Amino acid sequence: MPNFWFRCAKVVRRTLALVPTRSRGAASVVLLCLALTACGGNATGGDGRPVVLTTFTVLADVARNVAGDKLQVESITKAGAEIHGYEPTPGDIRKASQADLILDNGLNLEAWFGQFVEGLDVPHAVVSGGVDVLSIREDSYQGKPNPHAWMSPVNVQIYVDNMVKAFSKLDPANAEVFEANGKAYKAKLQAVQDEMKAKLAALPKNQRALVTCEGAFSYLTRDAGLDEVYIWAVNAEQQATPQQITEAIAYVRANKVPAVFCESTVSDAPMRQVVEATGAKFGGVLYVDSLSEADGPVPTYLDLIRHDSQVITTALAGAS
Repeated sequence: MPNFWFRCAKVVRRTLALVPTRSRGAASVVLLCLALTACGGNATGGDGRPVVLTTFTVLADVARNVAGDKLQVESITKAGAEIHGYEPTPGDIRKASQADLILDNGLNLEAWFGQFVEGLDVPHAVVSGGVDVLSIREDSYQGKPNPHAWMSPVNVQIYVDNMVKAFSKLDPANAEVFEANGKAYKAKLQAVQDEMKAKLAALPKNQRALVTCEGAFSYLTRDAGLDEVYIWAVNAEQQATPQQITEAIAYVRANKVPAVFCESTVSDAPMRQVVEATGAKFGGVLYVDSLSEADGPVPTYLDLIRHDSQVITTALAGAS
């Protein structure tokens, strides 16, 4: 960890950078005081464990399974947050400046992340390293990597290996614990992968099309042998154009798709237009970029995969 004043200087500089020039003055003084107040000590008050910060809730849940009780894991974004275009707060920067390790997904998912960590003397690890990356097929993102690699539990096993490596470097004394935790969690990931494939394999051939708002299911559809269709490629451009909606309507009509879906972190209004124009059923809400609160339908990543595969299967098979 950097020394006190070096860390404070960075927090203050990054905090003030968030304030528009025209708004500086009293507001800047308040933010400056908040930044200085948070400079000392552990990011959460401290219980002696190293602090690991992740960019979103899915990574935090996976990381907690690997870390066990040896590390304190927190997510920058909260449950329900949209990750692509997230705007970090001064509080996020203060918290990051005091972390011992930051984990990000990479693959251009967190468009804000590069500027966020600029000037912070905190190590970070990209957990998607080594994944067999799929490319986005269209829109302005054509040819760029599809960042939603965690939608394949097989890929998340690679995430786990990367976390084990990063945590062992951070806390060598507990490397064997991280290795054992990772191995146990990978077995659970494989089990939920097998469960998902078996569930989706039961769909008839003419019902094996997944139509969603965002193109976030490329890895899931690859694993399950489904066709993927979406209104927009990445949530950073979630304002659907008339052409995108028209193309989705045409596909659903031509292929007699029985149900369509949308994700929890965006408005389903564009997909409701598809439903109205085609008579397809709105199949339900799918989770991708965020877990739910603890009392919600997907408090963990394993729950997310089970929930999505059940919603998809039920709707496409026409079950009540």
